[in-house]
Amino acid sequence: MATFDQSSDLQGAHFTDVDLRGARFVRSDLSGAVLRAVDVTGADIDAPWLADGGGALRVNGVDVVPLVEAELNRRFPGRAQRRAGDPEGLRAAWAVLERTWRSTVERVAAMPAGTVDISVDGEWSFAQTLRHLVMATDTWLRKAILEIDEPYHPIGQPNAEYETDGYDLAVFASVPPSYAEVLEVRAQRAARVRDFLAAVTEAELSASRRNPWGPEHAVTVRSCLHTILNEEWEHHRYAVRDLDVIQAGFTG
Repeated sequence: MATFDQSSDLQGAHFTDVDLRGARFVRSDLSGAVLRAVDVTGADIDAPWLADGGGALRVNGVDVVPLVEAELNRRFPGRAQRRAGDPEGLRAAWAVLERTWRSTVERVAAMPAGTVDISVDGEWSFAQTLRHLVMATDTWLRKAILEIDEPYHPIGQPNAEYETDGYDLAVFASVPPSYAEVLEVRAQRAARVRDFLAAVTEAELSASRRNPWGPEHAVTVRSCLHTILNEEWEHHRYAVRDLDVIQAGFTG
């Protein structure tokens, strides 16, 4: 099986009469790719930034981005509020998000023991997903908005892209924490977002901060909060997707 990684420059490549059945593309840039007369039956595309930047994804000439967004908002009530712009709207957006996660955690608690540590198709387990959201909150609330010098809790879960950016992985725990510890820290971080939103003003939302991954670039407090909300909803979607697979395996 051929393997291509960061050292493989395939920009502008042409594939004609090529069999790519079962091929898997992970953290790959396919923007601007053109597919003609292709069989995509059963193809599964997961692009969390699909609606960002005003881009389009056309299937047989139809831009499917608005259709995908509308369907995701239907499946996940409250998701459409993740771009709320005023303090009251952001507070409401966070409240519905917390209720959504609470329901999902309760669902997991009712599933067989060990469910939280099951990885589906190489993706993060449920426990790892919650740990990543701890790290995301620390990045965008504690580091970016609050400008805390040492913002990270060691329970957080970074992902592979930060390793290539020189990310300091020594901050994080080398031994996976217990699920009970994960739930405790996760609850603390959610409460800190809630408390911040409870008092935030319109002026504070428009205040400038440094992008935590590119300090030379300015971002607003509002955009940092939007990033937190987007991370939460996207990872909730992943978690529910995998829980459905796990549950089907238990009952099938």
